[in-house]
Amino acid sequence: MIIAKLEFLERARLDRETLDLWIEEQWLIPARQAPEPAFSEVDLARAELIRDLTQDLGVNDAGVGVILSLVDQVHGLRKALAEVLQSMRERPARSDAGVSKGEDQDRPR
Repeated sequence: MIIAKLEFLERARLDRETLDLWIEEQWLIPARQAPEPAFSEVDLARAELIRDLTQDLGVNDAGVGVILSLVDQVHGLRKALAEVLQSMRERPARSDAGVSKGEDQDRPR
């Protein structure tokens, strides 16, 4: 669902200056910029996280950037892991009974 800037400001409880700063810092990256930025539900959740970090926890700007980078890395790793697991599930099962029992004959002893 695409969220227009005015609705995003209201739902995220932000003022325009703060939103513009967060976009400039690349803490939020709207789906499009012209003529008006468009946001997603994920952007809204991210804005709430940023607000919690800065207002409730007192994290400074540098800390917010580090935390958001780490959150992005974790999400990327989770996605990669899910893809690996899905690929493993789709692989045909090996018919060699010794391999399926963990008795790989080719393994050095």
